[in-house]
Amino acid sequence: MTGRVCIVGSINMDLVVRAPRLPAPGQTLMGGPFARFPGGKGANQAVAAARAGAHVAMLGAVGDDEHGLAMRTTLSDHAVDVARVSTRSGTATGVALITVDDAGENTIVVAPGANASLSPEAVASAADVIRHADVLLAQLEVPLEAVAKAASIARSAHTKVMLNAAPAQSLPRDLLALLDVLIVNRGEAALIAGRSPEEDPASLAKALQTLGVPEIVITLGGDGALHAGARTTRIAAFHVEPIDTVGAGDAFAGAFAAAIADKMPTEAALRFAAAAGALATTKQGAIPSLPTRAEIQHLLG
Repeated sequence: MTGRVCIVGSINMDLVVRAPRLPAPGQTLMGGPFARFPGGKGANQAVAAARAGAHVAMLGAVGDDEHGLAMRTTLSDHAVDVARVSTRSGTATGVALITVDDAGENTIVVAPGANASLSPEAVASAADVIRHADVLLAQLEVPLEAVAKAASIARSAHTKVMLNAAPAQSLPRDLLALLDVLIVNRGEAALIAGRSPEEDPASLAKALQTLGVPEIVITLGGDGALHAGARTTRIAAFHVEPIDTVGAGDAFAGAFAAAIADKMPTEAALRFAAAAGALATTKQGAIPSLPTRAEIQHLLG
């Protein structure tokens, strides 16, 4: 692949504990092994796109602490350009507190730290990277104003704009109008569309399209994914033995951005992304679980 992807997003250190089940409110559980993994939705998707073969530049912020240094090193080691990753003095790097149960499901609480300092001005100072990218991919673990600024710059340069709207929140119509592709899970789709998550995914996608987004991708876990553009397409899931779902959605989004940046047809890009997402569930952690292009192609057959 030779496509160029620009990621605007979060950079976190993931602190993960295994537990037999996810705790109920007010409940304390005795957990199992603890591990520290590099993560953050932005960093995850940057590495996912790079491992899928794209040339990737990252826009984000870390603190001047041990986690920040470790995250810069991790991104660089995975061939992600970190020249536009700022280090904030006196600020902690973002941290995600993650519990993973024996079925591989998880709960996540994020302390944003330096991610919250990413401003529209910081994004504007890196406009050249956005303009020269084939795809801009952003998420919602950094301020919405920074995401909107990046999308505006990309739109004016005819860079394809993708937003993975996670964590779930309502989105303003002016931001939605800047998007080419919205990537969401069922719950995120329902919240943005103001509908029930029990509604059929195809209906949720159509409701999102009425908000002005041309293409909708809804990830459905073990049920695959749905794409709604000029027509609606379902992509089947790949059968694997999951042990940890952390990072699976980011693997999908990053691989999809890489495939589209490389001018892969949409349906083929979706299958490529679905394979990446499936493979990410077969290893622990976020960035450590992200598959290479060769591994994705092997699963695709």
